[in-house]
Amino acid sequence: MSATEDTETIRTLFRQQHGFLMSKIMFTACDLGVFDLLLESGEPLSSGAIAERLGTSPSGMERLLEACVGLRLLRMERKDSEGLYGNTNLANLYLAKSSPKSQFHYLKFYSEVTYPGLQFLTDIVREGEGLFKKTHGMLPNSCFEAVYRTEEEVQRFSDAMDDAWNLHGREVMSAFSLSQFPLIYDLGGDFFEDPVPEADLYILARILHDWEDEKCVQLLTKLHQACRPGGGVLVIEMLLNEDRCGPLEVHLHSLLMLVHTEGKERTPSEYKALFTAAGFKDVQHKKGSYYGIILGRKQ
Repeated sequence: MSATEDTETIRTLFRQQHGFLMSKIMFTACDLGVFDLLLESGEPLSSGAIAERLGTSPSGMERLLEACVGLRLLRMERKDSEGLYGNTNLANLYLAKSSPKSQFHYLKFYSEVTYPGLQFLTDIVREGEGLFKKTHGMLPNSCFEAVYRTEEEVQRFSDAMDDAWNLHGREVMSAFSLSQFPLIYDLGGDFFEDPVPEADLYILARILHDWEDEKCVQLLTKLHQACRPGGGVLVIEMLLNEDRCGPLEVHLHSLLMLVHTEGKERTPSEYKALFTAAGFKDVQHKKGSYYGIILGRKQ
């Protein structure tokens, strides 16, 4: 290995081993309101001014802001030997709460719910099941009880899912022509126990990846029975490549499913097998920029 290759390998190692810290820096700046303040101010501010307005220590805020510049979340210009900070386009679009594309609530959910559970990943991989009782004082695989136990937590989860939908909803809903389905039902609630109303199309957005194969088939079978002839089910999930070598973001989400649910991310052929087992004959899929879209039709 050449000296140049060795240096790049070490840099890659550094980025990987400090990835958790980079995430927490972004989470913290969001939570403190840094990006909202800078967007609202309309002009760059000094670290001292930001600290005063947000009620933090000047030294702590200065280090946080400098790190955000390094992560390209903020930009910094010097004027009269003083650093003045402003948002990058990324921060204005996705990190400030007032932006229509804001991911603030999604990041907040990651910081408060997802991030703490990852400290148990070693034990979870050893045992092969989520340890929710360790992360939230509850039984394994009961993440939905945690999410829905208070109105505040329900709202937190709902806001997070809405943020993701704001980025990708238009693309996934235009993947297939849905004009042939007059009555569309977006499935929610306790869908394993509650009756399902008759409809032409049922939408399962980021639901099947929470459950093991048997329960997925159980739910899809229930929808097949309720579905009108010629109708179908539209599933929106991240998709692994058939060779399971990527994409990386799907592998990361599959590990999150291991930590917090009984489910996993799947390949298109694995989803097709679930649909087929439930009675659907015509199954098609398309890959979007982030999510995959699978349409199963009832004959």
